[in-house]
Order: sequence, then structure tokens, then C-alpha cells
Amino acid sequence: MAIILVTGSNGQLGNELKEAAKSYYGYQFIFTDIDTLDITDKAQTEKFISNADPGWIINCTAYNLVDKAEKYQEKAMLINSIAVKNITEAVNGKACRLIHISSDYVFDGNANVPYNEGSVPNPLNAYGKSKLEGERAALLHFGSMVIRTSWLYSSFGENFVKTIISKGKGNSTLRVVFDQAGTPTYAADLANAIMTVISGVVRNKLALHAGIYHYSNEGVCSWYDFATEIVKEAGLDCKIIPVLSKDYHTETRRPSYSVLDKTKIKETYNLEIPHWRSSLEKCIKKLK
Repeated sequence: MAIILVTGSNGQLGNELKEAAKSYYGYQFIFTDIDTLDITDKAQTEKFISNADPGWIINCTAYNLVDKAEKYQEKAMLINSIAVKNITEAVNGKACRLIHISSDYVFDGNANVPYNEGSVPNPLNAYGKSKLEGERAALLHFGSMVIRTSWLYSSFGENFVKTIISKGKGNSTLRVVFDQAGTPTYAADLANAIMTVISGVVRNKLALHAGIYHYSNEGVCSWYDFATEIVKEAGLDCKIIPVLSKDYHTETRRPSYSVLDKTKIKETYNLEIPHWRSSLEKCIKKLK
């Protein structure tokens, strides 16, 4: 029986993995969060992993408060990078595979075609830098798969979809930037993709090809397009007004273009990825 340890399981992706796990029999899942496993604590991490002896670790733990990361850079680096190294050191020499979740924010957004896994990272902010360092820490282990994703949302936790719905109920208009393009990712789709990869390796004896992969839903949009679709699907009478990033105060520089090329993960693991609009529709139906 494959033992799968999930860290950060109270977050969006972690909760979606709990849902996905219900469809996967013959696996033992160990869902943890900071109250049961603090991966920033090196000694605790080594002891927990040694006792649990997992065949897989899915690291969903992240400090993802992009603006606050500028002020609390040490905390962002501790959770997004040093903690990852604690995991890789704990599994050093073991056959355990690690799936670590990273971000489109490792890129500067200066591209005009989708970023592939060979594109050179150049993060604009402290959050992106901490995620890039986390990737490097994850890849210290020979059996690590880093999955970069973008614009994650879910029916669990706090996210852009829930914020737009909440604000859309109380306002006749909302201002949303239209000069930042990317792809929303439904965390449920990512969770199912991760389990498809694991199942393929465990049950179908596929090889785990370590390294970096990109995963988001299909399609491209701006935050304005995304917000417009959210209020439409939610049935809200709220007008979304497009604004430039320079006119929308934020403490942190963000990539203006962070579309990810998903060819590698689709071809390697035979994945079919839904369009962001159809996945958004599913999420909002669940929220209703």
C-alpha cells in the first residue's frame, strides 16, 4: 500500500486532495498541517517522516501572501524554501517521491508566448524569489517533481473567486486590472492531476520523471476577464470595470504575463486538462 503524506492539507489544494483521495482506494493518506507537522522545524520533520515512512510526499505548504511577503521576507523564505529543504534532507537516500507545488511568479512576465519548463526564471518580488528557492531545494532530491501552477482557486479557503463574489454582492461596480494575463487554475483539477500521476506510477508502473512541470487550466485571460466570468456565473448584478495595473495600488510588482505551457505534463502523463471557464463553472456550482 502506497503511503502518501500531504503537508499543508488545510489549504486550498490540500483540501481538494482530501476530496480527491475519496476516489483512490488502496492508498494510505496522512493529511497534516502546522498543528500536526511543522515542516519549518527540521528535527520534527525528520522524526515525522522517519516514523511515517511515506512513499510519496505532496508539499502543499506555502506562504502565499504576495504583498505581505515583501515585509516578511524571512518568513516567506522559511516556509517556501527552508522548510522544503528540511523535507528533502529528511528523505535523503530514501525511495520516497516528493511532489512540490511552485508558482508562475518565478517569472518576470516579459514573455509574449507561454513559459515552458526551460524558460529562465526571474522573479519580480520576494514571494517569487522564495518560491524559486523552494524549487531548488525540492530538486536536491533525486525523486522530486516540481509543479508550477498559476492563479489557484477553490471552493475551500480564500481566493480571487470568493473575493469577487463577496464584493460583487455588495457593490454595483468593481475595478479589476486587465493588463495582467495568465490562466486560472481550479485546485480540484490540479489535485486530480497529481493523483493521476501518482496512480500512474504506483498502479501502471509508469516511470516518475523527476524535474519541473507546468500545470494550469487551459486558456488565457486577464484578471478582468476572469472577474467578468465570475460575476456572470454567480448571477451577480455587478459591473466589472477594467483598469491598468498602474492605476490600481499594490505594494508588489507582479508579472504582466504568466501563461504556462503545459505540453510536457500532458504528454508525459497523458493528462487532459479542462478549460478554465468550464472549471470555474464547476467551482461556482459547488459554492452555490
